Amino acid sequence: MRDSRQARLILGTLLAAALVILTVDHRTGESSPLEPLRAAGSWVFGTAEQAGASVFGPVTGFVEALAGAPAAQESIARLRRENARLRADLAAGKVDTMRSAELKRMLGLASLGGYKVVPANVIARRGQPGFEEAVELDAGTDDGVRADMTVINGDGLVGRVVHASPRTSSVVLLSDPASAAGARLEQGREIGVVHGVGEHGRLLRFQLLDATAPVLRGSRLVSFGSHRGAPYVPGVPIGVVERVEPASGELTRTAYARPYADMTALDVVGVVVQPPARDPRDAVLPRREGTR
Repeated sequence: MRDSRQARLILGTLLAAALVILTVDHRTGESSPLEPLRAAGSWVFGTAEQAGASVFGPVTGFVEALAGAPAAQESIARLRRENARLRADLAAGKVDTMRSAELKRMLGLASLGGYKVVPANVIARRGQPGFEEAVELDAGTDDGVRADMTVINGDGLVGRVVHASPRTSSVVLLSDPASAAGARLEQGREIGVVHGVGEHGRLLRFQLLDATAPVLRGSRLVSFGSHRGAPYVPGVPIGVVERVEPASGELTRTAYARPYADMTALDVVGVVVQPPARDPRDAVLPRREGTR
């Protein structure tokens, strides 16, 4: 019991002393005689707080990082999906722009030649029985496409339709070794036959029927045309002669021409569903460099 009374006496004395100290410190303000003691206490407790923060801060940050990791991963995944979508949209926009330009060029060539065409896209490149180089189009009999129709693009002659189904059609390219088309030299009546030589359409072989007819490097070829425009309409640009074989007593003369149409990069094409009313002759050939 004595110990309990003594403890209460000591506690009461300490509380009274603390109250007196607080009162004196509050009334005297900055001139308080307890200012050094208060500064020392602030330094001791402040230092202890900083030490605790330096020890427990990284632990706390690590725990918070663990707690937020799933949300962060989800946010990163969402941003990646968004970036992928934006890249896809950008690529699609570029493709649409390129196709629009190709379609415009193809329609311009058709207009110059007086060809009525059905626009189509190349959707696959695959061989056909008897042919090595052929493509498939997304236009068929429902669009008016039939076999033995001429196929062009914005640069020139591409090939001919060999098969048509309601929604698709198959086209053998002019570069196929089994392909042949009548051709004529620009500004002349000399005619011959153009054959594909494979090699992905890099060159075409032109056999001039008259071995004595002059043909020079840089000469340009257009399609001679077939009866009633099937399978080839007249006046479509074919290519430019790059090499001429020397005549050696043969009945025909051979030259090799670079085709205007790039057979390895076909996209937008046109199927000629109606031939021109008259042969456009050389009107569809591109302008030579340096001419107006």
